[in-house]
Amino acid sequence: MTELLPDPVPARAMGSARTRADGHAKVTGLAAYAVEHPGESPLTLWLVQSTIAKGRITGLDSGAALAHPGVIAVLDHTNAPRLVTDDPDATDPELVVLQDAEVAYRGQIVAAVLADSSEAAREGAALVRVHYETEPHRAEFRDDSPAYAPESVNPDQPTDTDDGDVEAGLAQADVVVDETYRTAYEHNNPMEPHAVTATWTEGEDGPRLTLVDSTQGVHQVAETLAPMLGLPQDRLRVLAPYVGGGFGSKGLPHAPEMAAALAARTVPGRAVRLAVTRQQMFALTGYRTATVSRFRLGARADGTLLAVEHQVREQTSALKEYAEQTATPTRMLYAAPHRRTRHRLVELDVAVPSWMRAPGEMPGVYAHEVAMDELATACGIDPVELRVRNEPDVDPETGKPFSGRRLVECLERGAELFGWADRPHQPRATVDGEWWVGTGVASATYPTMTMAGSQARVRALGGGRYEVGIGSVDIGTGARTVLAQIAADALGVAVDDVDLEIADTDLPMATVAGGSSGTSSWGSAIVAAAQQFRHDHGDDPDAGVHTTASAAQSPGMEQYATHAFGAVFAEARVHRYTGEVRVPRLLGVYSVGRVLNPVTARSQLLGGLTMGLSAALFEESHRDPRFGHVVTQDLATYHVAAHADVRGIEAVWLDEEDPHVNPMGSRGIGEIGIVGSPAAVANATYHATGVRVRSIPITPDRFVE
Repeated sequence: MTELLPDPVPARAMGSARTRADGHAKVTGLAAYAVEHPGESPLTLWLVQSTIAKGRITGLDSGAALAHPGVIAVLDHTNAPRLVTDDPDATDPELVVLQDAEVAYRGQIVAAVLADSSEAAREGAALVRVHYETEPHRAEFRDDSPAYAPESVNPDQPTDTDDGDVEAGLAQADVVVDETYRTAYEHNNPMEPHAVTATWTEGEDGPRLTLVDSTQGVHQVAETLAPMLGLPQDRLRVLAPYVGGGFGSKGLPHAPEMAAALAARTVPGRAVRLAVTRQQMFALTGYRTATVSRFRLGARADGTLLAVEHQVREQTSALKEYAEQTATPTRMLYAAPHRRTRHRLVELDVAVPSWMRAPGEMPGVYAHEVAMDELATACGIDPVELRVRNEPDVDPETGKPFSGRRLVECLERGAELFGWADRPHQPRATVDGEWWVGTGVASATYPTMTMAGSQARVRALGGGRYEVGIGSVDIGTGARTVLAQIAADALGVAVDDVDLEIADTDLPMATVAGGSSGTSSWGSAIVAAAQQFRHDHGDDPDAGVHTTASAAQSPGMEQYATHAFGAVFAEARVHRYTGEVRVPRLLGVYSVGRVLNPVTARSQLLGGLTMGLSAALFEESHRDPRFGHVVTQDLATYHVAAHADVRGIEAVWLDEEDPHVNPMGSRGIGEIGIVGSPAAVANATYHATGVRVRSIPITPDRFVE
């Protein structure tokens, strides 16, 4: 395997608007998802969850379940196969399933029922009786809850930062904003719930496990599960041919996947299918923690920032720490000589939080951009102009030049497209019948990352055709389509001459589809493999010859600060008597390097904008602190934006490329769309009503007098 720094690739296929390669299979129902794959005498697994928040199991009666027709077995901590948990570095506490009687949170898996049909499995699970000894628990995230500083925040960033003297900067300021902003608990709800089909087989070299998994990273599942299952990694094959969305929740394996693997171990040769229900997902597959951000901004009378302080409190789980990086965008978004950020965690006896689209960046930038809107109001300055005045020359956090920072152009272009110049300065100045009407703006940013380690293989098929293999996963973003375009340009052939193979651990290693890093990481590996293939085999290779290579990190990633940027503009209409909020217009303008496929890119940006609108107005999970569980655990009570809520929404981008990040000149686009839109909507509701709401979701009761 060769590692090299690939040369930039001239664009022929890249940049062209191609429809999704998997579109026909999906709309015709031919795309087989995780539990739709054939298996030998398939069984269904149904999970039994704890009904206490903390304690231990004192007894479990499975007799009635085992007597039910179709039930094959009931697994619990007394009879489930044993995991290897003696190495703390290789043991994920969330994945230690059915191994002991301890209960760490409500909804934890305490038993699993195997049956020959989903109906029998579900009924069998309802018949299992579990007895507990309860212990006092903590399940309420309060402002006065004890908190601690983690060693780092996701993924490995400093917990706290200090630059200059914030107190001195605030003392020198003509205007000070000192407010607290809150974001709600949110749960990922991809169209396809988490699901897996597990099959163990016995061979001459020992047992093997195959998982067809709804995951964002097949190699990461194998790497995490194999040691705990006592398997060499090459004996755990993971495939994810089609995934119905993830939004971060499928970026890491969760407890259900381990439960399916253990259950399948008891019935070697038979496939075990587990589809996590929508209700079960609210305890078992991660969520976005609530955040509390205290912002202090100090500025001169003309709006020039002197001091920025962002202190964050958020929640983690006693079972496993997760520290959201909420204050990290504050470290680089605007120029200010004095800056301070802090992260503190409140540990509760609850399910484990995890990644959700733009973890940290979405809630952190929401708080920052509403605070900036308040500063603009206090200084009597247009909100767009305030942001322009605080544009840094270099990255305030690292001192490095930006590989490309066109935030001011995004703001100015967005203002032109949105008709910002016609906006009245004062809030509550526009009425249309029974509706107050206002507009708002917010900046957006997301770090541009390329994860190391991805490899790609190029094989000649003869007749000018090539097979390109990489273990990356398309979670609905259009990766299949875009990677084929990258491969075609790197090989100098037409897209139709490339057969792309993905989402299988039998293919070369690929990093996770997360952090908006997939296309950059995988595309760089494909370009490296294609260029090395041409070096090894020339322009007229024999059929069957192949080359595997990975890409070295671009020097630009060390020399420059690499981020995507954007500006979001929103129009909000607030009903004068009911407080109902509608958003008839939402516009995002982005600087994201070269856009490799306008069709899939626009879909990603519109999806992010919509998800941000949903966070601004609807999404909120409610936990009952008395019992420790989320009570809004379905799409009837956990509200998301529907078609009628998404009206005039558009995303555009600047024409550019970033040569410092990767040979394609692109940056990530999967997450920046969600980052600015909640703040833009919140700021628009203030402009409409004169009522400042500092927490999301923004519900109608906030505006009823």
